[in-house]
Amino acid sequence: FQLQASGGGLVQPGGSLRLSCAASGFFLDYYAIGWFRQAPGKEREWVSCISSSDSSSTYYADSVKGRFTISRDNAKSTVYLQMNSLNAEDTAVYYCARLAYGLGFRESEYDYWGQGTQVTVSS
Repeated sequence: FQLQASGGGLVQPGGSLRLSCAASGFFLDYYAIGWFRQAPGKEREWVSCISSSDSSSTYYADSVKGRFTISRDNAKSTVYLQMNSLNAEDTAVYYCARLAYGLGFRESEYDYWGQGTQVTVSS
C-alpha cells in the first residue's frame, strides 16, 4: 500500500495550490483519506478529510474552512486538496493518510501515510 503526496511548492500570499494524494495497492473507493500538516516547530495537525465513496462527506479544520476544498477522483485513485487564499500560516509539510478507523480527526486513526509535500507561502 502506498500514498504519494505531491503538488507543493512556493506560492505568494493570496495564491493557490492543489495538492494530490495518489493511492496504489488498495481500492481508494473504500477508504476515507485525510490531510494533515506540520509547520516548523509545531505538532502535526489535522486539516481535512473526505469519507469513503459511499457518501464522500467532507470535513475541515476551522483554520482552513472556506479556503480549502478536498475532493476525490476514484478513477484516478487520487484525492485532491485545493488550497486558495493561502497565507504564511499555511506554510507546512502536508501529508495525506488513509483512515483505518474512527472519525478521522486524530493521527492515531490513520494507518498509511504519504511522504509529505512542502508548501511555502511567502512573498
